[in-house]
Amino acid sequence: MMDGNPLGARILIYSHDSFGLGHLRRCREIAHALVESDPDLSVLILSGSPIIGSFDFHARVDFVRIPGVIKLRDGDYVSLKLPIDIEKTLAMRESIIQHTADIFDPDLFIVDKEPLGLRGEVKATLELLRARGTPCVLGLRDVMDDPDMLASEWERKHVLPAIPRLYDDIWIYGLPQICEPLEGIELPASVRQRLTYTGYLRRLSAPHPQHLDFDKISDPFILVTVGGGGDGEAIVDWVLRAYEEDPSIPYPALIVLGPFMGSELQSDFQRRVNLLDRVEAITFNAHVESLMARALGVVCMGGYNTFCEVLSFDKRCIMVPRTVPRLEQAIRATRAQELGLLRMLPDDGQRDARAMATALKTIRQQPRPSESVVPGLLDGRENMVKLTGQWLAQRGRRALPLTEAKARRW
Repeated sequence: MMDGNPLGARILIYSHDSFGLGHLRRCREIAHALVESDPDLSVLILSGSPIIGSFDFHARVDFVRIPGVIKLRDGDYVSLKLPIDIEKTLAMRESIIQHTADIFDPDLFIVDKEPLGLRGEVKATLELLRARGTPCVLGLRDVMDDPDMLASEWERKHVLPAIPRLYDDIWIYGLPQICEPLEGIELPASVRQRLTYTGYLRRLSAPHPQHLDFDKISDPFILVTVGGGGDGEAIVDWVLRAYEEDPSIPYPALIVLGPFMGSELQSDFQRRVNLLDRVEAITFNAHVESLMARALGVVCMGGYNTFCEVLSFDKRCIMVPRTVPRLEQAIRATRAQELGLLRMLPDDGQRDARAMATALKTIRQQPRPSESVVPGLLDGRENMVKLTGQWLAQRGRRALPLTEAKARRW
């Protein structure tokens, strides 16, 4: 085990990313919030994201890239890059995770979303750290899935018997007013007492973001973002058809296609963009927060990180949630619309260009999220720092500065 620094503490975060940006970006935000709160704290992130190296990280935040995998449409996984079978890939991932935890010897272990990791790859590490007395925390986003589907998934993965044994705390990065992600799950009372709603994770602009200038458009523009882009082509096509069919849309648009969108799709969309006077497209920007801060409004899917950014930068939003393979985004968007935080434009499969054009024309008439009062909505960073400090204090390590208690216990 590593000799401890008497002043600082070490935190290990596991992100099970197979494809996409959501889990990685959430874990990165958590890591940055923690190191910003204590100059002696360090954080190490375990991730399978193939583009983790494209992001910048604060001092005292680093990552270990484990071999990547990708989920197929039938639910099976295959190795992302290596020409070896999935069982060997998973065995390597499990070994790297466990050996990293053994040597790094964290004072707190945070597991993102998957209680046992991808195909159970974190279970042995949890058992190792629990035997050492290391606190283990399960971090969950605000919405997991339809309750029946989540219950079936957790039963299949044997999650419920493991949670009371392996986890000391469960942090939900949201509010029950939006969703109770474990609703319908038969949890023991002892586990429910460990649930903490932190509020959403406020996003901050980069201190010195690179200012992008565009050839055809200027501020203010409508930002169209589809996350990683692997499943966002329908929204991009819908927005482009709106601009192609209705030149009277008064605001220009910037489309971020996403690094995981297929090259042929990107080329086709770029060709169409080149024919439009008031639309531009880029593939990827690691500081999408800076683009959102400049935008008049946002057209997006319903992912957790984008929702946090819309709230943080108080942007009028047209949200087009996906409904497969999970209902997570649709549940989040529906509830957020009911609270007056955004406008949802359901994807009915027809994607009428006139409907999108009308939404784009009237986006400035929408209320901003801040016009709806939801107490504690963006307190996630402060509360997560406070909770971390409490666990570190119990371990006898230097505690993080505690903010005023705002966390909501179930």
